[in-house]
Amino acid sequence: MKQNNHSIISDVKKVKGLGSAHHGNGHWMAQRITAIASIPLVLWAVYSVFNLQGVSYLEFTAWLASPLNAILAILFVLNTFYHASLGTQVIVEDYIANFVFRKIKLIAQKLFFIALGVAVIFSILKIAFTMGI
Repeated sequence: MKQNNHSIISDVKKVKGLGSAHHGNGHWMAQRITAIASIPLVLWAVYSVFNLQGVSYLEFTAWLASPLNAILAILFVLNTFYHASLGTQVIVEDYIANFVFRKIKLIAQKLFFIALGVAVIFSILKIAFTMGI
């Protein structure tokens, strides 16, 4: 009598090579880390906004020229845009069925977040480095 060898193959062995099952963990972890990192950065940003109410442009730029505030502002921007990029990627992957449109949308989103982040960081650095002049 011939034995069926398929019955001894594990479920993991059956799905190997049928798609990526291990990349989602890193994405999930990155989303959680950026969410946790957002807590102190958002608290700093809210505290700063309340303390800066009614200040002049010169006072604000002097505040942003402080190394600590400039660094925290840059970290806030990097963390926020990276977290937003991760979140919108999940939405697009879950809800856009057309493969080509999904890839185009994901590339466009990444470029958008990179361009916006670079523009904001450039603005922070410009204020921080030219305020003392």
